[in-house]
Amino acid sequence: MRLVVARCQVDYAGRLTAHLPMATRVLMIKADGSVLVHSDGGSYKPLNWMSPPCTLREGTTDDGELEWTVTSPKTDDTLRILLTEVIHDSSHELGVDPGLVKDGVEKHLQELLAEHPATLAEGLSLVRREFPTAIGPVDLMCRDAAGASVAVEIKRRGEIDGVEQLTRYLELLNRDPALTRRGAVRGIFAAQEIKPQARVLATDRGITCAVVDYDALRGLDDPASRLF
Repeated sequence: MRLVVARCQVDYAGRLTAHLPMATRVLMIKADGSVLVHSDGGSYKPLNWMSPPCTLREGTTDDGELEWTVTSPKTDDTLRILLTEVIHDSSHELGVDPGLVKDGVEKHLQELLAEHPATLAEGLSLVRREFPTAIGPVDLMCRDAAGASVAVEIKRRGEIDGVEQLTRYLELLNRDPALTRRGAVRGIFAAQEIKPQARVLATDRGITCAVVDYDALRGLDDPASRLF
């Protein structure tokens, strides 16, 4: 990534035209080819930009001033940046980004529910996490108070696809005599939020829905101390 702090004027021409008068701004040239113009305000949004693929050419005007011309091979859009003073110019290799890791995703929910399975149903105890099957691992395999097997599928947001996934697991698990000695394997669909359509489908298939309070599981929110 290249970062340039400069006094510049920016003109955009294409499906519309836009003009930014001379001012000190941050110019960002990313490895993917995008060019963004930022000010010291306006939150995270650039004032103007060109999305990749695009080409940046550095040249000079007839007056000898530095000028960048950014063009897109797919459109006639052009971004012209006239730089009268370059205050800072540096390049940095950022490497491969692992992506955004959100708090409360399925992995964290699975870890917490494995530690506290009884929050899903009274008397539930953990047998193992990532219980293997021929079509993929079941998030949690548990036993209820009567010793019957319970398969738990965990999602951050519970939708129809998750119910279908758990249904396939249950069909396979119920063919295993070792798991059905105390009765049929039943399912629990656990999520922080369950869509109404998913709840209807789960109920129709005999699957229990459990809405998970993530903060309570982490011990950050004690329901007993709430006023309402």
